[in-house]
Amino acid sequence: MTYLAQLDTIISDKLTALAPITDKEAAFPRPVIDALSAAGLLGLVSSKEMGGMGLGLAEASQVVSKLAQTCPSTAMIVCMHYCAVAVLEQLGSESVRRDIAAGKHLTTLAFSELESRSHFWAPASTAKLDGNEVVLNARKSWITSAFHADSYVWSSKPLAAEGASSLWLIEAKTNGLKLAAPFDGMGMRGNASSPVTAEGVRIPAANALGEDGKGFDIMMGVVLPWFCVLNASCSVGTMEGSISRAIEHVSATKHQHLGTSLAELPTIRAYVARGRIKTDMANTLLSDTIAAIVSGRADTMLRVLEIKAAAAETALEVTDIAMRVCGGAAFRKEVGVERLFRDARAASVMAPTTDVLYDFIGKAVTGQPLF
Repeated sequence: MTYLAQLDTIISDKLTALAPITDKEAAFPRPVIDALSAAGLLGLVSSKEMGGMGLGLAEASQVVSKLAQTCPSTAMIVCMHYCAVAVLEQLGSESVRRDIAAGKHLTTLAFSELESRSHFWAPASTAKLDGNEVVLNARKSWITSAFHADSYVWSSKPLAAEGASSLWLIEAKTNGLKLAAPFDGMGMRGNASSPVTAEGVRIPAANALGEDGKGFDIMMGVVLPWFCVLNASCSVGTMEGSISRAIEHVSATKHQHLGTSLAELPTIRAYVARGRIKTDMANTLLSDTIAAIVSGRADTMLRVLEIKAAAAETALEVTDIAMRVCGGAAFRKEVGVERLFRDARAASVMAPTTDVLYDFIGKAVTGQPLF
């Protein structure tokens, strides 16, 4: 069975029924994550040498997009896992990489901080060397899968080197890590994106990911392309899920006195067409961005910056269209559109936010340095 066939089975057998509960109860979707683990999908981008599938960004994008059609919370958990794995595949220990490949280890990124806000590349948290250990102190504003993941790819100021940041691998159960508050958000309610503090957290100095002070280079060269593409994949999947639900609703709902469906109204069809066009446009840009990254095109960074902003903003439009098409019925939970409408709001404010990306894109196209 192919990985996509395995994924489809998990979605139909588990995720479809669990998604509304995940949203209602703001519950981490552990049964689905366990199923993805058992199917080897958490090891999708782990190298074959470590026991993984050895696939890449394009395949990860497919997985995230498919999950987001049904449950964007689950899709975001997997998105952040794959982003962290991209770092660990280059800089992590063999034991951690083998555990991830075997589906025994869920990881995530821990970059966002209260002090630096959407400027995730400039952490305010500190790291100090004490013998063979490093002592970390931080106020992380959001960590997806907080205390549900097994580890965090963690950012801090450098120990001593010049540079904006350094990166570390921290086990989630390390003493001194505290959940600052539970997550109870408007959307993406099941991804456990909670604030976490670190107070005198001690880790082995060997847990450094890359050289001291080189975290910025890893963030820009590895994390940013993966995160922008997979975040956009989540947005595209959310669009697909909302427009398909809207089409299903208007096709099945009839005006009894006329004997015609809502889909036979020209106004409804026009809105559905707009939603379909916008979704396809975003998906086409997503495919081109992946192609640019894979081939190393000269416009790769521009595409990376564009795709997250474009997909996030388009998801706002498409989910709004889906709500409009379904009318009052869209406000009912069982239709499923309002949940995706709420979930779609998250991408535009995830760092780098759409407004920050607009500034970066403007700098790029006018020939100015980004930083």
